[in-house]
Formats: sequence, structure tokens, C-alpha cells
Amino acid sequence: MKNYTKIIAVLIMAVLTINIAACGKGKKTKTYDASNYSGDMTVDVFDSFANYDGFQSGWFADEVYKRFRLKLNMISPNLKADGSSMMEIRAAAGNIGDLVIFSGENEKLQSFVKRGLLADISDYVDNTVLMDKYGKAVEYMNDGLDGIYAAPGNISTMSADTPQDVLEPSFAPYVRWDYYKELGYPEVGTLEDLLPIFKEMQENHPYSDSGEKTYAFSFFPDWDGNLMMVAKQPCCFYGYDEHGFLLVSADGSDVYDFLAEDSPYMRVLKFYNKAYRMGLVDPQSKNNSYQDVYEKYEDGAIFYSPWPFLGQSAYNTAFHTSQGKGFMPLDIADMKIYENGCLPFGDPKKLIAVGSRAKDVERLADFITFLYTDEGVYSNEANTDGGSAGPLGMCWQLSENGPELTTYGERTLIKKENVEVPKDASTGTFRDGMSQLNFNTVNFKEPDSKGNPYSYYLWDSVQKYSYSPLLTDWQEHMDAKNTMDYLTKNNKFAIHPGSSDLSKGEPNEIVEMRDAVKSKLVNYSWKMVFASSVDTFNEYYEKAVRECKRFGYDEVCEYDRESLTDE
Repeated sequence: MKNYTKIIAVLIMAVLTINIAACGKGKKTKTYDASNYSGDMTVDVFDSFANYDGFQSGWFADEVYKRFRLKLNMISPNLKADGSSMMEIRAAAGNIGDLVIFSGENEKLQSFVKRGLLADISDYVDNTVLMDKYGKAVEYMNDGLDGIYAAPGNISTMSADTPQDVLEPSFAPYVRWDYYKELGYPEVGTLEDLLPIFKEMQENHPYSDSGEKTYAFSFFPDWDGNLMMVAKQPCCFYGYDEHGFLLVSADGSDVYDFLAEDSPYMRVLKFYNKAYRMGLVDPQSKNNSYQDVYEKYEDGAIFYSPWPFLGQSAYNTAFHTSQGKGFMPLDIADMKIYENGCLPFGDPKKLIAVGSRAKDVERLADFITFLYTDEGVYSNEANTDGGSAGPLGMCWQLSENGPELTTYGERTLIKKENVEVPKDASTGTFRDGMSQLNFNTVNFKEPDSKGNPYSYYLWDSVQKYSYSPLLTDWQEHMDAKNTMDYLTKNNKFAIHPGSSDLSKGEPNEIVEMRDAVKSKLVNYSWKMVFASSVDTFNEYYEKAVRECKRFGYDEVCEYDRESLTDE
């Protein structure tokens, strides 16, 4: 298994190196202003992580245009029927996009460079903040490529065993807290103990805000890959995340293959199947898109969310939270949530690059560099859930006591009001105008050039705010300031030290077997969840094991086990 002590030591040294480099070089004093560029330019942004198609609009679009005369046309494979093959189809045609945001898994970066699909931006980023402050991470990501072809996201100057998340973890059991309070805050010993609680919530609240039927769970297949994605998430509540066809504990000491009878994945499928037979699962789940599910959360039709960006983002509006309504995490006694550590070398699964056929490589390289500056981070990483605060002046200001939100910032970021931006700034609401790139260049906890965290939730001025009745009730019941505070104080984290290493490209025979197996595995997982009885569930399970093994499941699992020792 991995030598985690050695990895942590190496990454801590890397942090020191990054900090020394940041102090030892002078930044290039380049200003990003439209006067530096000739003519407007429409940019096709092929973005593997975007959940939006079409032109970026609103205040972020105006800021990008004001600085670069760029218009960002978002191309999101997540929203396309042929999304899984769309990148390779475009690559085969020789043009993925002008800007390309993608995962470097399976040596994709190396492959794109070898095929001449990405531009070398070395000459345009030298002595900028990208290389001055984060150069070691950029160089590490481009090692062996004889140039700078991509920059990683989520770079941090903090240690690899520091939790990445700011206020909310990546995974946790979020529930309609007002309904949970109504039941007297019942204790939850295990995952399975949630089901009778959800059934009682459904009986008490059978209809959504618009009169639709309510459910504890609503799923969507958009993000399925090696497994049924929504069935993987509760595995993370118990300290496991996926590696190929395996679930691996945060410290690497415990490994299951998905279809092992006692695997966390099988436990979740059984859990969801029981929920389905209790009438707690949205029967439209197999046909839902992510947007469909999001709208059901907005309508108050769903009681549970495994992520903060579904339940809380959709339903926890100022109107709802002022009434004590909304999603907050509860505690499951036996949970130990998987949490990734910070990434001093950045995230190789989140890369940004310039396409080799782009008309103005220098301008696009400048745009990428801008995303790593203070102004770029505050704008691009702005959101209403604890990210950065948006543009200086509009949402926040600097005082002698540090950064503070403006009145408008308070309304949109703290009170969650979806209000129009000031007329002198742009048009539309703040929320509608946020960046659609879904690509964070640095960790929210990172300090800006003045030493203030990018996340406004970490500012002293913001921590003094009186929040909503919903949060106040949660804080009093949980004896914590926020979710991360609760999980840290109560030793509820299983931290996986941050690593920027990726597995090497797989042999063709493994790729072929994996592709054949995962379609079977995902298909039977959905069938098991929606099985009409335990006997039918078991029949599907036996067929899944038989079919997956016939197409090479055991061989791929063995390959995945061996690859663990190589990392």
C-alpha cells in the first residue's frame, strides 16, 4: 500500500518550496485591460465540468469582456446526449476548443500534447502570478512535456493533510432540518436508521411547495461512470472513495471491490432498494437530468442530499431560511466522512489549457493567468455557499479591520437573496451572473495578496453576522459554528492526504474490459435499486456478478489493486 508518511513529507516540502518561490520573485505588473487587445473574440470553451451550455452572461461575462474583449461560449458535454464521447470526437477532428477544461486522467494531457491539440503558453505566463506563486504546481503538472500546456486547479499552499473544504464538506448527510427538528431530532446510529425518519417526514409532508409528491431521494444518471454515482456517495460517509472498480479507505488500509457482498457499495444499493420499496425514491429517477433533480430540490420535493450543492444551494434561499426551513447535515453515529487533503501541486483532474487552433493564444493565456490573480479568484470562484465574494466594490470592500461585505454583498451572500446587481456594475442577478466555468484555480482557504482568505465565510467580519433561524437552531443543537467545525471537533473525518499523482494510462485490454464491465455494473445497479422485492434484488445481484465477471471484472479489479501499490 502507499507510503503515506513519505507522501506527506514530500508535499510539505513542496509547500515550503512554493512559499519560498512566491517570496523570492517579483511579479510581472501586467494589467488585464481591454485596451491591450485588438477586436472582440468569441471563445469556444470546452468544459468537462460545466453544467451550462451557451454564452456566459451577467456580471462575470461583463468583467471578462471589459478586461479581454472575450465572449465565452460554453460547451458542456455533461448536458449532451453524446457527452461521454464528445471530447474524443472533437479531438479526432483536431480542435477540442479554444479553451479546454478537462481531467488529466489516463494521461490525457500527455496525449493531447502529443497529438498537437494544445498550445504551449510558456512565453506568455513567465514571471506572472501563475508562475511566481504557483510555478512548482504548474511545472509538476507539465513535467516531461517540454513546455507549459496546462495549469491545474485547486492549488493550495497548505499541507496535504489539511482538509480542503471551507464550510461544508464534499459529502455529508444533508436533510430537511426543519422536518428533522419537527420529529424531535431523533438519533441516527447508522445509515439504515435514516429510513424510518424519512418515512415519517413523508407522511407529515406528502406534497412539495407546488403540490407534487415528496420523496427522500431523487437520483439522476448523468454522472455515472464506473458505478452508479449516487450509490457511491454514502460510501464516502464511511471513509471510502472509488479507485477504478474498488472502494479504498482514506488511509489506504481497507479495500473492497464494488460487487463484494460486504462492500460499502452493496450496502448502499440495499439501503436504496429498501427506500424504494418504502416509497421513498422518486420513480422518475432513471429519466432525470441533474437539472430536473435540482428543480425538485428547489420545489421542496426531496428531503435528503448527499452534497451541499444540491439541497442547500437549491432550497436554502433567504425566504426559506428566514422561516427556519432548509437543509443542514445531521450526525450519523458510525460515520467517518472521507475528506481530501489540500493539494500543493494542484488537482490533475482539473486542468485548463489553450487549444492549439485558438486565434489569439496570448490573449487566452492572459485570461488563464488572470484566473489565478486576486481579482480573478474573487470573480471566477464567487458563489453564495462560502466561496469567494465576487468583485471588489460591488460585494465587498477593504477597511482598516480587513475585508467586509457591502450591503449588497450581505443581501446576496449572507441572506441568499437573488437580487439584481447594482446598475452601474452589470445586469441580472448575482447568482445568474456567476462564472459557469466550474473551475477553481486555487483553494478557497488560500490567502490573497493581503493575507485574507478568499472565502468570505472565513473573514472575521462575516463570522460575527447573525445568521438565519435555520442556522441558529442547527448551531445550538450541534454545538458548532458550521459543518466543518462540527466534523473536526467530533473527529468525524477520515482524511486522505492530498496527492497530485494520477495513475498511468491503462493497457488497451484493461480499457476495453473496463468499458464493457462498467456498463453492466451501472445497469444492474439501477435495477437493484428499483427491484420490487428482496428476492428480485438478489437475482439482479447474481446476474450482475455473473455478467461482470464474464466481461473481465476480476481482471480489472486485480489491475486496480496492483495500481494502488504503484502510486
